[in-house]
Amino acid sequence: MGTHDDVRCAARLTVLAGPSGAGKDSVTELVRARSPQLWLSIPVTTRPRRRYEIDGVHYRFVDRAEFGRLLDAGALLEWSEIGVHRYGTPREPVRIRLSAGRPVLLPIDPGGARQVRAAMPQARLVYLAATPAQARAAGREYDATVVNDVVGRAADELVGLLGSSFLTPT
Repeated sequence: MGTHDDVRCAARLTVLAGPSGAGKDSVTELVRARSPQLWLSIPVTTRPRRRYEIDGVHYRFVDRAEFGRLLDAGALLEWSEIGVHRYGTPREPVRIRLSAGRPVLLPIDPGGARQVRAAMPQARLVYLAATPAQARAAGREYDATVVNDVVGRAADELVGLLGSSFLTPT
């Protein structure tokens, strides 16, 4: 009675974390081009919108009071404060995409990765290092490490990790 069409592979949340300057944005851009089924969360932030940014596309721009309400309601999967601005990942859109079977990639900082691991232990944490020497910083809290010495190669390696996650239950 069952066929292969009846079985949907489980989607996985993959976190791409690394220090500032490791190239998360560059790698993420290439990965997204190579894996169109991948969904990227739209972060919420209190910082002012830059001229080229579109609210709801690049970020969801909110004031500090609204960000505080999101925090108090438990609506953020992770968040951080950088300088005077706050950044966070809304929880519900991630849950909706994963429930629909769509893989999700969150390019965030290591502190955010720890928060995601606490909230969703089944998430795959990938550490992006700018050099082989930085790869040692990943430690045991990450499931995999990718060295971004050549951005195309790093993106290919991450796509390979994402591909294997489609078959892993959440």
